[in-house]
Amino acid sequence: MTPQQLIRPEILALQAYHVPESGGMVKLDAMENPYALPERVRVELAEVLARVDLNRYPDPSAPRLRELIARKMRVPRGMEVLLGNGSDDLIQIVTLALAKPGAVMMYPGPTFVMYAMNATFSGMRAVPVGLREDFSLDAPEFIQAMAGHQPALVYLAYPNNPTGVLYPEQEVIQIIQACSGLVVLDEAYHVFAQKTFMPRLAEFPNLAVLRTVSKLGLAGIRLGYLAARPEWVEQFNKVRQVYNVNVLTQATAQFLLERLEVLEEQAARIRAERGKLGEALKALRGVRVFPSEANFFLIRVPDADRVFDGLKRQGVLVRNLNSPALHNCLRVTVGTPDENRILLNALREALQ
Repeated sequence: MTPQQLIRPEILALQAYHVPESGGMVKLDAMENPYALPERVRVELAEVLARVDLNRYPDPSAPRLRELIARKMRVPRGMEVLLGNGSDDLIQIVTLALAKPGAVMMYPGPTFVMYAMNATFSGMRAVPVGLREDFSLDAPEFIQAMAGHQPALVYLAYPNNPTGVLYPEQEVIQIIQACSGLVVLDEAYHVFAQKTFMPRLAEFPNLAVLRTVSKLGLAGIRLGYLAARPEWVEQFNKVRQVYNVNVLTQATAQFLLERLEVLEEQAARIRAERGKLGEALKALRGVRVFPSEANFFLIRVPDADRVFDGLKRQGVLVRNLNSPALHNCLRVTVGTPDENRILLNALREALQ
């Protein structure tokens, strides 16, 4: 028997998530923090990691790290924290836990591709509801669709990836209140949006807040966290792989979140650069820049494939999202001032 005969047809129909080769490139395709840790912090961290017992399994519940995250991220009293190997792991955990036969997942689209992929993995029926032409949320249409499909699970990226749009707070509340299932608010870019529902978790029994430390500058350690009422986390814990957060990740996060001000200062620099880069992109002929409260911009150009190839030839890697839903769109990460200057010069050349 061949794989094509044995593997589920919906898996055969998928494309694996593609991560392009980026060696030697100005890497502006993955919404990473472009700043390294200060040298003194790196030296201290190396000393901490040298003392980690690699011969031992990690503590599966990581109580000290969960308590630290709850304190530093101001998780409301009475809520629980669940850790994951990045937010991707937590999306998979939540989706699997709610994937009863016939269950529906909903989300506004286009959005983060891992929601739909995990619906496929788990056997949930994914029902995307299209955003408006400017990628704003049509809350009445979404609520109407929820009434018809009665989703068990709704994902809202806040702000959205890949558009960067931050949906109005009142519209998000309306969706939470109208949903009979669980609403997961994915706040991966909260440090750039400076807006969060974390303090309001206790108001809504069907709300969970999902985050990652990747955009803060720790993409390499793969750590996500979800905050929700204890009755939700208790069930999700049953789906979690026992040792899903390794000892080096736990030690690194424990050390660096105690020095959160270092990462927050870098985020403030990125926010400042975002404003400058956005204005410079708007000044380029033929470029439409969509509003962004994240650390990237979605832009529309006359010919995305040609511009993407032109940038790549000049050593600049962005994300080509050209598709029916994102026609002629590219996503560019906010980099350092030098990286942004290189991007703008290369983009001017590629647009000619």
